Amino acid sequence: MKLQDLRPNEGGGSKSPKRLGRGTGSGQGKTAGRGQTGQNSRSGGGVRPGFEGGQMPLYRRMPKRGFTNIFAKEFSTINIRDLNRFDDNTVVTPELLLSEGLIKKVNDGVKILGDGEIEKKLTVRAHKFTKAAAEKIEAAGGKVEVI
Repeated sequence: MKLQDLRPNEGGGSKSPKRLGRGTGSGQGKTAGRGQTGQNSRSGGGVRPGFEGGQMPLYRRMPKRGFTNIFAKEFSTINIRDLNRFDDNTVVTPELLLSEGLIKKVNDGVKILGDGEIEKKLTVRAHKFTKAAAEKIEAAGGKVEVI
């Protein structure tokens, strides 16, 4: 399905937009519902998002908190219970996880978490493993390989 193929449900539908400034008989003629004068009646009128009329805006009144480490590595995570979909003796790589749709993208690497149980004997290649995940994979007869 493509974006141009989208249609409203049968019986539902979308409202047609207001036709502004199309004569006095339409009820939205002349000033097109904007009123006579003032900032919002002008083209380009109105205030920017967050502006509170000169009062210190909320986003500047709030205290700054925390710290963001710009060098932090972001790992794509996956639990071992999700690896049960693969057949025995499969070599599970980040590329395979990506093609199966188990992870959206390989950021700075893939980390395997130990939530759930694994029944298959797999060779798992990833950038990081939790202790629990590594133990469970090896207990099931599989191998853990750090890339």
